[in-house]
Amino acid sequence: MFIILCMKSLNRQNEKLGIDIGRVIMAPITGGKSDTSFLSGNDEQAMKTPPSPHAIESVKCLVDLFEGKVWLVSKAGINTQKKTLLWLKHQNFYYKTGLDKHNIRFCFKRHEKAGHCHELGITYFIDDRLDVLKHLRYVVHSRYLFGEQPKLNFIPDWVKHVNDWAETLKTIKSDYDG
Repeated sequence: MFIILCMKSLNRQNEKLGIDIGRVIMAPITGGKSDTSFLSGNDEQAMKTPPSPHAIESVKCLVDLFEGKVWLVSKAGINTQKKTLLWLKHQNFYYKTGLDKHNIRFCFKRHEKAGHCHELGITYFIDDRLDVLKHLRYVVHSRYLFGEQPKLNFIPDWVKHVNDWAETLKTIKSDYDG
């Protein structure tokens, strides 16, 4: 029994999670509409953007589950990167979630997330865009399409659709323990 438990634990040492920020951790699509105030507003308006419901406590749970091996990976221009870092600080995100403040990567194009995931060894990834997850298909073994998807008529079987953070936690925990 000890060897099986030990081996299961050893197998999990290499598991790492990547999480997108926009429309996942903050400002999700709600009722088919996207909140664009973070992108279009000034810094003060951007700080008023709320986190997605239950995002902060869910990320904390995932940081614990993955033993700190969690990264935020986001596509953002320079101005949006600055706002994002300010927003995370304003939300006291790192303290509340236990996420290492150095575990954040930005890129300028969505397909570049695949390079970050490959470099970091990400094995699970949460994103709200199918086109991003398509680039991760052969890089990350477990892909989660987050939130409402009003423009999609079909969700392929190589992603798991999770509507909210409660479903995300349940699905990832099941896959992780599986």
